[in-house]
Amino acid sequence: MTLYCGIDLHSNNCVVSIIDSEDRVRYEKRLANDVEVIRCALMSYREELEGVVVESTYNWYWLVDGLMASGFDVRLANTVALKQYSGLKYTDDKTDARYLAHLLRLGILPQGYIYPFETRCVRDLLRRRSLLVRQRVMQHLSLQSLIARHTGKRLTSGQVKQLTADEIDALLVHESARLSAHIAHDLMATVSGHIEHIERDVGAICQPTRPYELVTSVTGIGPIIGQTIVLETGPIERFPTVNDYASYARCVPSQKLSNGKKKGEGNRKNGNKYLEYAFMEAARYAAIWEPTIKRYYQRKLSKVHKMVAKKSLANKLARACYQMLCHDQVFDVNRAFG
Repeated sequence: MTLYCGIDLHSNNCVVSIIDSEDRVRYEKRLANDVEVIRCALMSYREELEGVVVESTYNWYWLVDGLMASGFDVRLANTVALKQYSGLKYTDDKTDARYLAHLLRLGILPQGYIYPFETRCVRDLLRRRSLLVRQRVMQHLSLQSLIARHTGKRLTSGQVKQLTADEIDALLVHESARLSAHIAHDLMATVSGHIEHIERDVGAICQPTRPYELVTSVTGIGPIIGQTIVLETGPIERFPTVNDYASYARCVPSQKLSNGKKKGEGNRKNGNKYLEYAFMEAARYAAIWEPTIKRYYQRKLSKVHKMVAKKSLANKLARACYQMLCHDQVFDVNRAFG
């Protein structure tokens, strides 16, 4: 008999439920978050299992990777798309696990994409870079404000970057203010070193690839933006249409319209925020350096708000990148914006 498994995953434990084709529970137990314990519990049912469903929570990596390494057919449930009957009176972890298995049995489970382990680690490393960049900017602004408060001088961003330890001592009189400034200055230098290290490592992996060559042929997409687009996109085949890709990149409107009137908005955060940022930055640079794209942007800007015009340009670039990756063609500005 075919069996179906659902795992309701939490921070320190999980509930494993296995049902048969008639929704009868064959196994159900709360287990510790230990891949060996969970693997042993499922091993006796392995030959009959159609699949194992795991919730797409913040901590799913270890469980999905461990079960896939053992040969289980693992499915990642898209928690945003999971909808339960609103009239239910009672639910708990066991019913949630059964519900995942039940959706798999019916063939209506909304699934998320399981990014391959090796590439996923590189993608997450590049995401770490974006966090470090924000932290560096925070320390930069803190140092700039500190100097302005104590001296009345407003140093430019470039001047703050070029400051040395001796120059900080010359600017600030009080020892405590100097210490605070030195801490911010040292943190900026340390974070910058980590950012450069990440850029070297990620660049060595991404730059020799064909998808990277294609996306960086677009004016406005440099090394970092190109690496972000390639790693956040993954295999382009996972997006059936260009509209799916543009939606994933958060480049499409989320209004709910009725009779030509706006009745609300959908989930604007549904999609990939890193991909959205990459295409918005690409749009900003492309509107500066490419004359044809600049004219398109100026026409939009004359009719709508600046951010709407930039999002429209980002949408065009996202659609162009999709077609380039699908058909293995470099960027043609006249075809995209002609």
